Amino acid sequence: MDLTPAELTLLGLLVEKPRHGYELEEVITARGMRDWTEIGFSSIYYLLGKLRDRGLIAETGEPVRGKARKVFTPTAEGRTVCASAAEEAIAVPRPVFPAVLVGLANQPVIPPDRLRAALAQRADALAARVVEVRAATPADAPPFVRAIFDHSLGQLAAEQAWLARYQEEL
Repeated sequence: MDLTPAELTLLGLLVEKPRHGYELEEVITARGMRDWTEIGFSSIYYLLGKLRDRGLIAETGEPVRGKARKVFTPTAEGRTVCASAAEEAIAVPRPVFPAVLVGLANQPVIPPDRLRAALAQRADALAARVVEVRAATPADAPPFVRAIFDHSLGQLAAEQAWLARYQEEL
């Protein structure tokens, strides 16, 4: 059973522990998940409905903090599908489509001074992003959460190294 990255993300959060939609939003925001998966606040309940309709999650019917919010929990099949999909997501590299590559493919139309300025702007943005990710990394996070932040920092460092080499070539 194929899951979209957004579906797998929500299912994984429910495997961690049963949650209601607003709590899922809080975790997504706190962990910076919108930086690496496309889950809008308005799509959370839509995705929960899809997962429920596929039999991967169920409503527990238990109120949360005294409120009548629907709490969702994974089914046995949901746990199995989550584990399988997560393993595949780790094991199988998937293509990404960064806009920077489209820009590089079209760089002959960019005047040299503007290209250097764009690359410098990118370098500044990458440096700022490193600071943001480091600041957002929870010190007490479990290892699997830290791995997400560490991977992001590794990707940023690799791009910074590439960018520095490329700027020297110009």
